[in-house]
Amino acid sequence: MSEPTGTRPFAPFEWMVSLRFLRARRREGFVSVIAGFSFLGILLGVATLIIVMAVMNGFRKELFDKILGLNGHLLIQPVGSPLTDWESVAGRVSAVAGITLAAPIVEGQGLASSRSNASFVLVRGMRASDLAKLPAVAHHIRDGTLDGFDLAQGLVIGKGLAEELSLGVGDQLTLVTPQGAATPTATTPRIKTYKIAAVFEIGMTEFDTTFIFMPLAEAQDHFGRNGDVTAIEVYTADPDRIDRFRELVRDAAQRSVFMIDWRQRTTTFFDALQVQRNVMFTILALIVLVAALNIISGMIILVKDKSAAIAILRTMGASRGAIMRLFVITGASIGVVGTLTGLLIGAVICLNVESLRQFLSWLTHTELFPSKLYFLSSLPAEMDPGETGGVVVMALALSFLATLYPSWRAARLDPVEGLRYE
Repeated sequence: MSEPTGTRPFAPFEWMVSLRFLRARRREGFVSVIAGFSFLGILLGVATLIIVMAVMNGFRKELFDKILGLNGHLLIQPVGSPLTDWESVAGRVSAVAGITLAAPIVEGQGLASSRSNASFVLVRGMRASDLAKLPAVAHHIRDGTLDGFDLAQGLVIGKGLAEELSLGVGDQLTLVTPQGAATPTATTPRIKTYKIAAVFEIGMTEFDTTFIFMPLAEAQDHFGRNGDVTAIEVYTADPDRIDRFRELVRDAAQRSVFMIDWRQRTTTFFDALQVQRNVMFTILALIVLVAALNIISGMIILVKDKSAAIAILRTMGASRGAIMRLFVITGASIGVVGTLTGLLIGAVICLNVESLRQFLSWLTHTELFPSKLYFLSSLPAEMDPGETGGVVVMALALSFLATLYPSWRAARLDPVEGLRYE
């Protein structure tokens, strides 16, 4: 029976020698510096990629929830004749399985003013029962109440608009709209003063500074609607199945209608977000690739520096496979530790991104990610497990591939050549 001539693959001996190669002596300090920069490159690349992707996901989810939470998933508009039968149409649509709310609305633009300021607004007339079923508003009332909304003829305005006009609950707001009384020469604007009944804060600047909710009957009178409504906003249990709901709603309406779903209303905005997200991923993935190339250069220098050690190991009986595995372990260790550390740092920052933003804003005395520019009042971050796992796998794969060529060169080294100049 023949005696074994080598160690089994990835034996403790190979791990011990590989890790000793990473602890460079003084004269091998340059190798250690390259390994350190490779480690930092992998760490920063993985952490940055995870953080940016999480923030982009958070932005998309928050904007998606807020936009669809207020504007609905399907908009029904009349064709041929006004929506004077809006009550019966809304009732039939509400009875469709999967429809959570069918809210008749009267919508118009106007100028809201106070003693201190004025601002253009979008006025939306709704029934109190429908507004109470709208979580985007009903669950985010910051001051006042929706009780008696239909009877009090008060307005519900966004917090941003209230701050801009320096108004609060109980104060008077003057609303000017172009739809007024017709005279022989022109149409005079309609001007009326309303009491503020409640203030909401959705967290999206565009909505908090623009929207005003008014009782439906008052909106019909204010905008000169003769018993009809502008449209019916339909909210569903699953926006992704909107094509199926379109067919059901069309059948339930029992009249000629024109329908616009959320994809048609927001496609440009969300497509732009997706393009930006893909570009950011590509750019940041290059950081990880550059770090992997650093591993290649560092490993080639390490192989050159350790040529004598490789020759001695070969003369002692180490196989070419063992030598190759030694350097694969050495290079991959940099990638694995850098990737896992980057994952940990990225996860910690994602979980505390808003607190970190506030701290940096306080430290630099500047407003980072201003809400007027980025729409949201806070910085969201949502880590997707599949996406995060993909980043980790990509970094580990690049780190492993970066070790193959230097390891192959080490395994092909002739022991005689390695010892000739020692």
